[in-house]
Amino acid sequence: MPNPKRRHSKTRTAKRRTHDTLKAAGLGECPHCHEPKPPHRVCRNCGYYNGRQVRAIEEE
Repeated sequence: MPNPKRRHSKTRTAKRRTHDTLKAAGLGECPHCHEPKPPHRVCRNCGYYNGRQVRAIEEE
């Protein structure tokens, strides 16, 4: 099994790890109420998903 002959510097390790961060999922627009919502989720504002109401929302 080959082993490294020299230690990698902190700078070289950090350069490799610069792209390892997680990115937040973008927000889409709800087609029913036009509020921002995460993709593939029920809208928190109106309760619609895929063109039909899935969750009842209490009116204030």
